[in-house]
Amino acid sequence: MSGQPLDDRSAARVAALVEGVRAGRRAQVAQAITLVESTRPLHRAMARALLTGIADLAAGPDVVRVGISGVPGVGKSTFIEGLGVRLVEEGHRVGVLAVDPSSVRTGGSVLGDKTRMGRLASEPGAFIRPSPSAGTLGGVARATVQAMTVLEAAGFDVVLVETVGVGQSEVTVAGMVDTFLFLTLARTGDQLQGIKKGILEIADVIAVNKADGDRAVEARAAARDLAGALRMVRGHDEWAPPVVTCSGLLGDGVEDLWSRVGAHRDHLGTEGLAARRAAQQLDFTWALVRDELDQRLRLSPGVREVRDDVRAAVLAGTLPATVAADRLLEAFDGDRPAVGGADGPVSSAP
Repeated sequence: MSGQPLDDRSAARVAALVEGVRAGRRAQVAQAITLVESTRPLHRAMARALLTGIADLAAGPDVVRVGISGVPGVGKSTFIEGLGVRLVEEGHRVGVLAVDPSSVRTGGSVLGDKTRMGRLASEPGAFIRPSPSAGTLGGVARATVQAMTVLEAAGFDVVLVETVGVGQSEVTVAGMVDTFLFLTLARTGDQLQGIKKGILEIADVIAVNKADGDRAVEARAAARDLAGALRMVRGHDEWAPPVVTCSGLLGDGVEDLWSRVGAHRDHLGTEGLAARRAAQQLDFTWALVRDELDQRLRLSPGVREVRDDVRAAVLAGTLPATVAADRLLEAFDGDRPAVGGADGPVSSAP
């Protein structure tokens, strides 16, 4: 996935961003994340050069990467803000990446987490970045992992990744962090209603949020029910995910919850953490390959030539999807040497 050399102007811009990120300057950190999120071929080549320039500062063993997800209405942003402020007060530098659902029309982020974490956003030791998912999990993997790299190179030692909280995005984010935290609520009736078995299988720590006031007793009961469900789902797994209660609004139980995250890291140990991150890098490698192939397919001259005809035939019902797919792939294969050659159009993934 190598690209053509950058021109002088692009190379100079990358060099300035590398220097700014390494110095921890917020403006350059924001610009660098914007660059790695871009899907433009030139920007992807520039992002690759940028990430090479900061690689030695990223992925240190002391950096804590935590994914956070939860059921709708669980109060993720309030919880993250409370946790983030506490960590900043303890001397940490906290980066928050909020993977937002994207607008179907504009592709832009629609949650606006930065505006919902005003107190944390005003902290000099914190950096909040809502990132549109652009509707593809491959886009989430590429943009979020690389944004994490930028934050770590800029000196942020705690990176919190908030997921959309729906569908497969939790699994995607769980595959790029050290510890996956799942937030849930106490509910009337069946306490497990709406909680997916898959989430219980990937969660490392579970917290029943909004455990304050009259809801505290119900929250503790929900925690007991979840702990029982985990024993059935996970069996005698070597790590038993703790189930705790907390109040993100009041801060109750947040310190205990964070200590459970630390306990999970201690359980992994230095070698276990390194092995987990190495496996994640291998998975990320293949995610980059798939993402790059998708980009090259979209930019393929051969595919562009037949795309409209194939589309019209499929919509008219005269061309089966299997045959249509074969024609598009044949068109892509026909110009593949030009795409990969030194003189052809190249789309480079970082």
